[in-house]
Amino acid sequence: MTTEAHTESTEATAPTGINLTDVAAVKVKALIEQEGRDDLRLRIAVQPGGCSGLRYQLFFDERSLDGDVVSDFDGVEVVVDRMSSPYLAGATIDFADRIDAQGFTIDNPNAQNSCACGDSFH
Repeated sequence: MTTEAHTESTEATAPTGINLTDVAAVKVKALIEQEGRDDLRLRIAVQPGGCSGLRYQLFFDERSLDGDVVSDFDGVEVVVDRMSSPYLAGATIDFADRIDAQGFTIDNPNAQNSCACGDSFH
């Protein structure tokens, strides 16, 4: 009899299907605190454009739009509009802080093609 080893991740999967890593959640929380506001949330959207057809937008937003899907990651709210949600299902948002790269990254299994800059996809 063999048993499979299962490892549990500390990363949460939200109803939107988006994952926010612990590192990214800490960074978002710190940035919101720097703004001195408690009404901001991280909004992730997909917009037409970029060299591959679609591009990501990440920004802080206080608005609530009809159809928004809101997920909570340890006190950090992530908002996705209903049009962007299917494009982002299963995507993982992380934060890189290395000498060769710094900033938020999106690993999206729905992206069939992406450009060299990593900011747009198809």
